[in-house]
Amino acid sequence: MKKTAAENILMILKMQGETTLNALATELGITKEGARLHLVKLIKKNLVITTSKSEGVGRPVTYYSLSKQSASEFPDAHAQVTVELLQSVKKLLGNNALELLINDRESKVFDIYNTALKNSNTLEDRLDKLSKIRSKEGYLAEWKKENNDYFLIENHCPICAAATECQGFCKSELNNFKQLLGDEFIVERMEHIVSGGQRCTYRIRTKQEI
Repeated sequence: MKKTAAENILMILKMQGETTLNALATELGITKEGARLHLVKLIKKNLVITTSKSEGVGRPVTYYSLSKQSASEFPDAHAQVTVELLQSVKKLLGNNALELLINDRESKVFDIYNTALKNSNTLEDRLDKLSKIRSKEGYLAEWKKENNDYFLIENHCPICAAATECQGFCKSELNNFKQLLGDEFIVERMEHIVSGGQRCTYRIRTKQEI
């Protein structure tokens, strides 16, 4: 199903963090006035907020970004049911059982990812395939290179409620990334959605750089 202009705006802001009216209109292929009308509606729904930034001479530039309330517009897979199940496991079986559950999930996810990446001979190829897999799972993942560092960026967390309830899920994902990308690399989480970040960002560096 084709997305509406409002849905496209929300997705652009989700992926980019913030943008200007001009840039948004260009990306959507519509007029500035058309983009402005959509933004006004999203602001009234408390889904988008504005920030003014001074960029040298002239009037401040207005930037648009997502509000905290916009999180409801992006899927958090079976959030309430998942949280209730985790709470029940912890209450009835204890923390050890919860750790065993997460470890089992970590192992299964690793096997799936490892199979998909087994013919990838370069870090960039592995990041490309991993980003595509994670995006299909709802993480809106992408990667980029800055100087000698690589960054795996996840703009959304479809299991945020579960990860907030039990951060063992986040530790599990980091462990998998470290194994999948190779022993010759250091993988560090630089931003964390559960800790209040806008996205989860992982920096990947070769051990020779450390």
